[in-house]
Amino acid sequence: MIRMLKKIALGLLVSGALAASAGAQDLKFGAMPLNTWWYVAGASIAGLVQPQLPPGAHIEVLARGGGIANPVVVDENKAQIAMSNVATSKWAWDGEQELYKGRKHQNIRSLVGGINSVWIQALLREEYIARTGNDSVEKALADRNIRIIMKPAGSSAPPAVRMIAESLGTSLEKIRAGGAQLIQVDAAQTSSLLREGRADLYFETVTRGHPAVTEVTLTTPMRFVDLPQKALKLMAERGLKPSPMPEWYKGQKGPTMGADLGTHIIAHKDLPDNIAYLVTKLVVENKDKLVERHQAWGAFKPDEAWKPENNSVPLHPGAAKYYRERGWLKS
Repeated sequence: MIRMLKKIALGLLVSGALAASAGAQDLKFGAMPLNTWWYVAGASIAGLVQPQLPPGAHIEVLARGGGIANPVVVDENKAQIAMSNVATSKWAWDGEQELYKGRKHQNIRSLVGGINSVWIQALLREEYIARTGNDSVEKALADRNIRIIMKPAGSSAPPAVRMIAESLGTSLEKIRAGGAQLIQVDAAQTSSLLREGRADLYFETVTRGHPAVTEVTLTTPMRFVDLPQKALKLMAERGLKPSPMPEWYKGQKGPTMGADLGTHIIAHKDLPDNIAYLVTKLVVENKDKLVERHQAWGAFKPDEAWKPENNSVPLHPGAAKYYRERGWLKS
């Protein structure tokens, strides 16, 4: 009996040490630069996770990255967890040729899907429309003097804009060669450039309460314009979902047609199961707290977070365990 108790005690010590070592690692959470909804989301999730980590462990939110970069960063384990677009995670998994040059990034797994819709949207300065008469994306992109502003490479905006240009029989390279300006800056710089009249056409990945878009539309007269039907057709073929964004911002005269990239949280396949389980549980069970930090969480349906259509890549085993315990995932 004594020998048996010693074995049990030793087993508990070993398993406890392993669990502690698995959970005690510092974590990096891939987000986006400051003044973006993903940074707010990452900071909100980190605020929930940090108190639950073992003593000495820390979670750091990275103020860089984006929809295109984050699957790569997680695949390479430079960040263990990250925000990502459902569409771009799928492109990264498949090694989509234009963006990922055929290299498949299959170390990524999903934790929580269906967080919210993220629409590719186009906004024109009202002053530009009044001056030129160009009141649509098609007309603006045909203007040799157009000044286009969007986030840098790493965001989902540039490849989406490339699709828009392609659908109209041109390319960003041709547009720039024709005399147009292409300005790529972090979201924090966008508002001042538009306010100062140094850009005309603004492409952005937009959610409800998006910090940069809110600031832009409150400080500069802007008009949301529908994406062209040709663009929506091409984007649908490449994993985006054409749908109208509800009327949330000054500058909208009703819902505005865009293309939805979707949002989910991804993790490296080697993230310890207990940490993946913890993050999944805290996000799914704390929607109200997350909505307090950013209203984009309002569209999140926790009981649909496990669904394949909301994730696009396989679930992490730790996340799958949580969903099974809730009775949502059956296999």
